Amino acid sequence: MSARLIGVLLLAAPLGEVAPALALPAAYSGEAAAPSRSQARLNQRVFDRVWSEVRSSYYDPTLHGVDWNAARARFRPQALAALDERALYRTLNAMLDLLDDGHASASPPAAVRRQEAQFARRAVMGLVLMRGETPDDWTVERIRPGSPAEAAGIRLGWTLKAVDGRPWGPDVETPEGRPLQLVLTDEAGARHETTLTPRVMEAVQPFVADTSRPGVLVLRVEQFDKGLGPWMGGALEGLSPDVAVILDLRGNPGGRLWEAESVLTCFLPRNQAWATRTGRSGRAVVLRASGDCGDRRDPLANPVAVLVDQGSRSAAELTPAAIQEARRGVVVGEKTGGSVLIAQETNLPDGGRLTLSRADFVTAGGIRLEKRGVTPDIAAPRSVAQRRAGDDPTLEAAIAALRAEDRAAADRPIGL
Repeated sequence: MSARLIGVLLLAAPLGEVAPALALPAAYSGEAAAPSRSQARLNQRVFDRVWSEVRSSYYDPTLHGVDWNAARARFRPQALAALDERALYRTLNAMLDLLDDGHASASPPAAVRRQEAQFARRAVMGLVLMRGETPDDWTVERIRPGSPAEAAGIRLGWTLKAVDGRPWGPDVETPEGRPLQLVLTDEAGARHETTLTPRVMEAVQPFVADTSRPGVLVLRVEQFDKGLGPWMGGALEGLSPDVAVILDLRGNPGGRLWEAESVLTCFLPRNQAWATRTGRSGRAVVLRASGDCGDRRDPLANPVAVLVDQGSRSAAELTPAAIQEARRGVVVGEKTGGSVLIAQETNLPDGGRLTLSRADFVTAGGIRLEKRGVTPDIAAPRSVAQRRAGDDPTLEAAIAALRAEDRAAADRPIGL
């Protein structure tokens, strides 16, 4: 699975990063212009690399019936004429959209730098944004406590319209110490203008164990990043058998396939088959619970629930699907995004990155989750209003289901 955010991007910049002024280029001011020779050559190298990678390495050799030569003829002139990073990557992604594949995407250099620093101490505005239907449609998905965004009064569910007079995009830099002018709209369409200055905040932890609720251990996983399996094994070590475990994968965009396998190794019998992947050659490989769950050698026996929502993608879908099919736990929340192909990344000549699906994926039960997603056992959506108020009906529904399961188990007759 891709280890990069698809659809969810942290609105922040690495510490000390210097960004150019965000004056509108000619492409946005209405002036006729052409790229420099060096820019045009770089555009050509980037475009040709993306086009060739898709042609030679995409998991479906038929490219879902897309005429890739026709796509080249249509989009290459636009790419070569791109005046800046934004125009180039919008052209690349418009071409990749022909594949109708949520993993197939090209990230501009600024987005790559942001992604690589997402779990580092850095300057942030404190927003997590979710892309909508268009490249200019970004909704505030999360606000970091104590951040400039919180101090500015920005609220969940608002739409970010512009930064310094320009529509937001993953190519926009947000350096430390420079005030930024933001324009947002709320659910009623009312306009909100604010100025905030990114500042350095401590790193966000990708994995968090919450023991604040009696009898419940909540393991919040932001992303299936390196080290997740051993961390989870350590968090489960010595756990009392009467403590329920809840994996919170809401808003999790996925990550490393090995880490998903390691998580499942914590809960399923070792070497149990849980999925099959099939690459471009047609060769099928069975995936088994044989990952790294730290020092654990036996699967956890405690009650388990997994929380998911529409923002759960990729590895954050295949994990609950495997637990659900194995009848190892209950899945609670909302239907997931249905973006579950196995992807790899390729570095591009300008510092950008191509994410491309290299293998198909079906569950052990033969279910293809791509475009389908995981349907929870218990539907328990969480509204924006509830999130703003700090209410979490999804988590409460999971706790109630696990406690009901415990009561039912206690009431069953014991055979002698």
